[in-house]
Amino acid sequence: MLRAGRALMFACGYRPRGKDQHKTVVEFCSESLGQDFQHLTTRFNRMRLKRHDFIYEPERPIPKTEALKSLESAEQFVQEIIQRIEKMNPQKRLIP
Repeated sequence: MLRAGRALMFACGYRPRGKDQHKTVVEFCSESLGQDFQHLTTRFNRMRLKRHDFIYEPERPIPKTEALKSLESAEQFVQEIIQRIEKMNPQKRLIP
């Protein structure tokens, strides 16, 4: 999701700088995708926070059901970004 979000930012002519880049990407995606995708960007932000715990606090495992749901959300999120980038510039067709 982070890479897809960054791709959307780059396609729109922006790039995150400085500290809190992951947070900046989430906020940009939330604004760009709008209310229709608010549930996905909210989930993206929660996963961003949990990633930090997963990496730096390994005693906090992530349940399998949550991981599976996160994969579903990520697929929807990435597909929407692919469609938007291709719509902005059809020559940038992304091959999955």
